[in-house]
Formats: sequence, structure tokens, C-alpha cells
Amino acid sequence: MTSFKSSDEMRRAKELEEARKAGLAPAELDEEGKEINPHIPQYMSTAPWYLNSDKPTLKHQRNWKQQMEDSSQWYDRGAKVFQATKYRKGACENCGSMSHKLADCLERPRAKGAKFTGKHIAADDKIQELQLAGWDSKRDRYNGYDTKEYAKVVERYEQVEAIRQELKGREQVEALYQQGKEAEAAAAAAAGNGAAADGSGQGPDDAKIADDEDAAFGEVKKRVRTTAGGSTGSVRNLRIREDTAKYLLNLDANSAHYDPKSRSMREDPNPNRPANEKTFFGDNFVRNSGDYTTWQALNLHSMQAFDKGTEVHVQALPSLAEVMYQQYRSKKEAMSSSSKQEVLAKYGNSAQKAPDESLLLGQTEAYVEYDRTGRVIKGQEVKKRSRYEEDVLINNHTAVWGSWWSDGAWGYACCRSCVKNSYCTGKAGEKAIVESGAQMVKNLEAKAARAAEEAEARAKSTLSNKHLEKGDGVWGDAAPAADEELDPEKVKAALKKLEKEQREAEAAGGDERKRKFNSVADDGDGQGSVSAEEMEAFRLMKRRAEDPAAAFGAGTDGYDML
Repeated sequence: MTSFKSSDEMRRAKELEEARKAGLAPAELDEEGKEINPHIPQYMSTAPWYLNSDKPTLKHQRNWKQQMEDSSQWYDRGAKVFQATKYRKGACENCGSMSHKLADCLERPRAKGAKFTGKHIAADDKIQELQLAGWDSKRDRYNGYDTKEYAKVVERYEQVEAIRQELKGREQVEALYQQGKEAEAAAAAAAGNGAAADGSGQGPDDAKIADDEDAAFGEVKKRVRTTAGGSTGSVRNLRIREDTAKYLLNLDANSAHYDPKSRSMREDPNPNRPANEKTFFGDNFVRNSGDYTTWQALNLHSMQAFDKGTEVHVQALPSLAEVMYQQYRSKKEAMSSSSKQEVLAKYGNSAQKAPDESLLLGQTEAYVEYDRTGRVIKGQEVKKRSRYEEDVLINNHTAVWGSWWSDGAWGYACCRSCVKNSYCTGKAGEKAIVESGAQMVKNLEAKAARAAEEAEARAKSTLSNKHLEKGDGVWGDAAPAADEELDPEKVKAALKKLEKEQREAEAAGGDERKRKFNSVADDGDGQGSVSAEEMEAFRLMKRRAEDPAAAFGAGTDGYDML
């Protein structure tokens, strides 16, 4: 921040500036110790106020940005920095490398990851951070490309070219030899010998002309199909001028990407347009046709075989990979056909026409004689077999499963065992099963007897059942005992008394509160007990609603019951 200066200070500063310009005083130094040219105008040497500069400086006039230099450095592909022997915390759970996590692992997913097995730990990759500051270095598609790799391409081309020149020389020698033989055959005419030699046109000069004409044979034409893709062809046959360019099929900026260097457009520029209205489906459409599927299956087979331990690689050993793939296909087809035949033989083919039933149940010439009981006397009986297994004896059994049945359970007739996977015990097992059944019946009978005795004992010991000892001859609804005699006069008197009580109750309106105090008490003993005659009168006067014949006119239509 500029401080306030007095007039004397301003005058002295002006004189010092003039002396510096004249060379009488030393030049002013900046922050870095460099001299400042005194002839620089003040409006250039004065720093802006927002820099808060207390010392003279020209820093504000220099380029603050550091010069960015492009680096040709690239990633060290495949470099490893450390090989661990056991799993470390924070490493990839699949391969055990510390350079990435499980979501970013590029190794084949293991059935049990390195975190759980602790084996086959992958080495840590070398992680580099390249500072590509320049615009061109960030977009250089050949950055990191090893030029020594192209030397192999040049060497291969030179070898092919040498072989081609050798073959061409042989063809020319053979052509000259044939022409020489024709010239000797025409030597019979001495006059025409020279003319024939001149007309052949195959001298040394003609051979040179032929080489010039065939100069385009070994010409290396620029190919459109590069590592970035694109259609195959020379530069002059890229596209007919009348056809629409790929990048003009869809002018939308978000449509399929067009690579101008390789002149390829891999995706379909108009995916939503019907197929009959399009003339171009993308370069990937051509790649998925022809032998591409076979080539892809070959690569997949080679990768799977390599993962299982077979030393094979499509690029390193193409012939071996092709032979192994053909063997794999032939074995797979043979196994599938044999499996299909086994299934058809076992279950049949529903697509085939069913055979004639008369042929299935046809007669035979084998003679068999039976007796009255159906047993075979002469010959051998031929039984029709099903598609299931028959007469298969297991676990030392002499009879098949299901040959014996008892109480809803199937078993073996040889030992009467109802367990299918049991071992045959013979007659001893049969005897044991019978004895165990008899013992089980005895146990059940004994258990039932004990339960009955316990129930009877509980009934006798219960206090609530003591009233059953007196019987229900009086208070119950049962009829009087056969040996009990009733007095007819007392029954009549009881009926009259009961009718009188009913009339009084009807006169009182059926209200129980108007009944007399001792209306239920007995006349004689004063204990209020009910005699057998009174009980009989109650039964005679009782109305039974559950009796259908007791209702008025029910079922008789006014006639008395006979």
C-alpha cells in the first residue's frame, strides 16, 4: 500500500530517478535482486495496489503461468512392484492385489477368493500418474506406442516382397524358355526366323517393360482398415462420390461417432429407422457377419482351455488352437448324439408315428402247453417286459420288492420285510416279524386293560359320582323299577292335586311370587320329599314337546291313533 509522501520526499525521489537515468546512481533492484531499467515508464514499473507489494518489482509484467512441457512418458505396461505371499487387509478379495479393489478386478472371478484361501496372491501393479499438460499430448493416440514393434512389420513386408520378386523371376525365366522353344520350332524357315524373333517381343527390353507394367504389383496401398476399425479397401475406392458420406447420415451431435482418421463409424447412425429405409448399418454390422461367430467361438474356447491349464493361444499357436477346437466340437457332437440316442431308447420318441398295435401284440410260433391251474407243462412262456427294470434282486433277497403285501404295506415275500433297502434275513426274519406282531398285539391289549382299570379306579374315587349309588328311580326320568308297586288311589290323588296346582298357577298368571310359603312341603312328613306316586303323576301330566304324536292333530288328521 503506497504511503503518503511529503513534498521534500517527492523532490528527492525525482532527483534520484534523474540520477539513475543519467547513470550517476546505481539502478534499483527488485525482489529477486535483479536491476530494474530506470527508463521503464512509471505506469509499467508501478505494481497494482491489490498485489500489496512493498518493494519495487516487475513481477506483475511477467507471465505468471509456468511453461507446460509435453512429456513423452507413458505407462509402464505390465510392471509389478511387489509380490505378496499372504493376503493383506484392504487388498482385492478376489486376487489379493493391493493396487485395486474387488469391483475393479480384471482377473477371472475365483470360486474362493484370495481373502479366504490365502493362495495365489497376485502381484501389485505399478501405479503411475502422468502429468500430460499439453493439449496435443492429452489427445495423442500414438502416445506410448513402441516404434520397435513396427520394425517387425517392416521386416515381414521385406521378406514377403523378396519371395514375391523371386517367384516373379521364375515365371519370367519359364516364359522365356517357352518362347525359345517356339523360336526353335519356327527355325525351319530361315527367312521367317528373324521375323519370328522380332515379333515375339520378349527380349531383355521387353522383360524390363513387363517389370514396369507390373510395378503396381508390389505397391503398398494405404489401407482404411486400421486399429480404429473401418471398411476394407484402398484409398481410391473408399466411397463412390454419388453416395452420401457416413457423417452426413445423421447430423445430430449425439449420434454415432465418426473417426475421421480411419474414416469409420462403428455404430448405427439411425438405429430407430426401419431396416428397409437404411443403406448403412454401421461398420460393426459387417464385423458380425461371415466367419466372425466361428472366430469368436474359437477365441472363447482357447481362453477357457488356457484357464484350465492347457498351453494354447490363438495368436501364438493358431494351428494348434484350431485343431483343438475342431476336436472339441467333434467330441461334443458325438456326446450329444449318444446322449440323445440313450434318451430316445429309454423314453421313446413322441414325434415318430406309433407302430401298429397288432404288431406289438402279435402272435409267435413258440409252443407252450399249460395245465388246468395255468402252470406251464411244456415249452417256455414268453412274458412281455415293460421298459422298467424287472426281476432285479438286491441285498440278498430272493424275491422282488412288492411281492408281499400285508395291512396296507408292501414288502419282500422272502423275509416279509417292509423296508425296501433292508437286508434279507430269510425265515428267521419272517419268524421274528410274526413274533413281534403278536407281542405288539399283547402289549396293546395289556395297555387297554390298564387304561380301563385306571378309569374305573378314578370313577370310584371321585366324590361327585357318589350320588349314582342311590340310583335315579325317584328323581330321574327313568321308569319305576319292575319290583316297585304303586298305589292307584294315591296316583289318582296326586293327579288331582297336580291339576289343582296348575289351575291356581294359571289363575295367578303364572307368577311364582304369588305361590304360598309352604306350597312344596309334604302334608305328612314335613320334609318336602316326593313320593313314587307323585312322581308317576308328574310323568303322566308332563308335556313332551319332542314327541311328534303328542301335538294336537299331528299326523292323525283328527283320527285317533290305533
